[in-house]
Amino acid sequence: MTATERAIELTVAAARAASERKALEVIALDVSEQLVLTDVFLIVSGRNERQVSAIVDAVEEALHKLGAKPLRREGKAEARWVLIDFGDVVVHVQREEDREFYALERLWKDCPAIELPEDARGGDGDTSEYDVLDSFGFTQGLYRAAETAQAADELREAAQAAQIADAADVNDAEGEAGAGTQA
Repeated sequence: MTATERAIELTVAAARAASERKALEVIALDVSEQLVLTDVFLIVSGRNERQVSAIVDAVEEALHKLGAKPLRREGKAEARWVLIDFGDVVVHVQREEDREFYALERLWKDCPAIELPEDARGGDGDTSEYDVLDSFGFTQGLYRAAETAQAADELREAAQAAQIADAADVNDAEGEAGAGTQA
């Protein structure tokens, strides 16, 4: 027995929704031979809890449009590993670290993979589009942290030099005033 057409339709829709939210390593496994409760496991990764939540919301919205409602959802509050059971399809959305640790693909390695369309496979972890951001998350060129820090250092040095000069002037003035009162 293989996954039903409906299960594959839902899987592709869920995978596309996850991919639109920049999910990583989207894979679908036909578990219908191993499990009687579901046909497909869709496994996707997110970089952090916020992305995991965004992927979950997108998947639920996409499948709702196809008339599928989650029978059960677990882990949404923590957003580290969220499981959404749609009956024919169970979607696992995990943080990268949790996916690596639990290795669901390895546990279900005997199950055949379902070929997903190119636009439903997610990313490969390439975040080069974000490489134009500096260490503060600003677009490079708009905020130049190094130049600003250097300018601040120069101002600080100038202020210290001015304070030293002012202190010297005060000492000179006090010395002159003291000399005038002694005469």
